[in-house]
Amino acid sequence: MEIPVGHYQFVAAALFMIGVVGMLVRRNVIVMFMSIELMLNAANLSFVAWSRLWDSIDGQIFVFMVMVVAAAEVAVGLAIIISLIRNRDSVNIEEASLLKW
Repeated sequence: MEIPVGHYQFVAAALFMIGVVGMLVRRNVIVMFMSIELMLNAANLSFVAWSRLWDSIDGQIFVFMVMVVAAAEVAVGLAIIISLIRNRDSVNIEEASLLKW
């Protein structure tokens, strides 16, 4: 018995909305970073669901490419967060928006 694509889309939409709320509400850089990753994973779930429905591998290839970009984003993002913590002793985004280091 297969799970309908609508169920996958509902879970993906819920994950994406949790990520959006996390980005808008929290001011912690690490939480915002995790929210971006959650939104990327929601989009990946949607791509895989539609790819499986259409019996195509294109969506899964696109998910692989998104995961490669997300891995590069993690490397750069964590370096920026570590730099922020070293220079400001805080992960609050308000302190990073001053443009004066």
